[in-house]
Amino acid sequence: MANKLTRTDVIALLTAKGMDYELSLQPLYEHDCRTFVNGPQTLRQLFNDTRSDACFIVYEGERITYEEAYAKAGHIACLLVEKFDVKKGDRVAISMRNYPEWILAFMAITSIGAVAVAMNSMWTSDEMLYGLTDSGSKVLFADQERLALISDQKLDVELIAVRSNVGERDLETLLKKQSTSDMPAVDVGPFDNATLMYTSGSTGHPKGAVACHRNIVSSLMSWELEVLINRQLFNLEVAEPTHQPATLLGVPLFHATGLLAALLLSYRGQRKVVAMYKWDVAKAADLITNEKINSFVAPAAMTGDLVEYANRNRKDLSSLDVVGGGGAPRAPDQVKSIAKAFGKALPNTGWGMTETNAIGTGIGGEDYLAHPSSSGRCSAVLDIKIVNESGQNLDVGERGELLIRGTSIIRGYWNRPEANAETFIDGWLKTGDVAYLDEEGYLYIVDRIKDLVIRGGENIACAEVEAALLSHAQVLEASVYAVPNDRLGEEVGATIFVNGTIDEDELRVYLQNLISRFKVPRYIEMSADSLLRIASGKIDKKRIRERFVKKMEEGNLV
Repeated sequence: MANKLTRTDVIALLTAKGMDYELSLQPLYEHDCRTFVNGPQTLRQLFNDTRSDACFIVYEGERITYEEAYAKAGHIACLLVEKFDVKKGDRVAISMRNYPEWILAFMAITSIGAVAVAMNSMWTSDEMLYGLTDSGSKVLFADQERLALISDQKLDVELIAVRSNVGERDLETLLKKQSTSDMPAVDVGPFDNATLMYTSGSTGHPKGAVACHRNIVSSLMSWELEVLINRQLFNLEVAEPTHQPATLLGVPLFHATGLLAALLLSYRGQRKVVAMYKWDVAKAADLITNEKINSFVAPAAMTGDLVEYANRNRKDLSSLDVVGGGGAPRAPDQVKSIAKAFGKALPNTGWGMTETNAIGTGIGGEDYLAHPSSSGRCSAVLDIKIVNESGQNLDVGERGELLIRGTSIIRGYWNRPEANAETFIDGWLKTGDVAYLDEEGYLYIVDRIKDLVIRGGENIACAEVEAALLSHAQVLEASVYAVPNDRLGEEVGATIFVNGTIDEDELRVYLQNLISRFKVPRYIEMSADSLLRIASGKIDKKRIRERFVKKMEEGNLV
């Protein structure tokens, strides 16, 4: 039975003066925002405050405690400061699989006031070169796969190799020569930049979203607060833990979901983080059982894989308490199937962006089952509103663009003043999502204004794929769009006007040399005629997409 108190009442009680999650208006950038008074002020403080002998990182046969991780990060920090002359504000890039070194490097970088550039490990060599050049990174931590991609590039960056036999540049070799190992004394403040994460916009190259320490810590504490709000609001009982809480890290750490919701949220709760080299549903199920994992946060495609696998193989995954979503919405049927597949586990999800440090709205448990198509209600440190094309506020139930503001919103885009001017309006972030709010404040995302495909949580700019297609000598016109997909949410589709004939497989090979494999269209429709256009002469992408999806639904694709 739900509590008679409203959500607003509960938030007011839990964030009042003197409470652990007390909120007060404090300046952030150019605006006052609701800010947590207590708790860590920086990531450096978060890492130091949570040192313990509890198990922290599990990867294959390796196990590292929180104390050991802090000591190893301190050693790497000394290396960065003393050998590579890394100073506050310098950018240091990380490009690798979810190895323990990713986490240790991140701790070291942010603890000395440098900026961790979380590079997409699925990028091509050209995309990597763009990210390194755009960010102005001074040092790059990279594994063998990434090093091979840039081996023939002339880079103005120092390389530190991870899990690679490259002699003098190998991290372990460098650390053996590094005599000092205690975390360097650096004054890191809440408004110092901490991360630079690349996100695909609707046009051109990806943009680097810059977040300060306060942005990130606010997100972490907001999730903690949300748990307390729901416990009180819905009278949830809390069972005594029988073992250390643990989360499965199946999402790449370069994602806001992987970095914040899976990794950084673990420190204060002393969760064990079980990292996977790559997503493998059978291995994930075994890890959940063997490591007694109680939390898994991932896009709908991955949680859907797990539901299907558990049902098909009658796999006991009853240690799971929470199966969270992020990156892309779940189908309502999957929401209802999670509890059935995993026993006591209840689903939760939320809406957020890289630009919001992964928080925004949230919903879980019975509340989610009752509102399976909603993205939930707004975080206590944020505000949301729906506006029309003129920027005027819309009433309940009316559809318009979703805007958001508050303590977790990024500083802005790295060296992109034009994008900042377009995206940030008097403290509000224009999300590019079309949504509406109901009478109780539940948010429903219904469409997007941005020309993006969101494939399994990965943002893909249609313009980037179109540019790659148009670089082929025989492609005269191209329209790229989202095609519905049960597992991934959306797949990439393309309709192209071609001169002569092109072999589809050869075209895909050509594209893989220009853009990441996950961006290459799964569906390619070729036309011998010029593409449909609207009155202004622009390609009519909406009608082209509608026609293609209709053909697909009717089974008329050749």
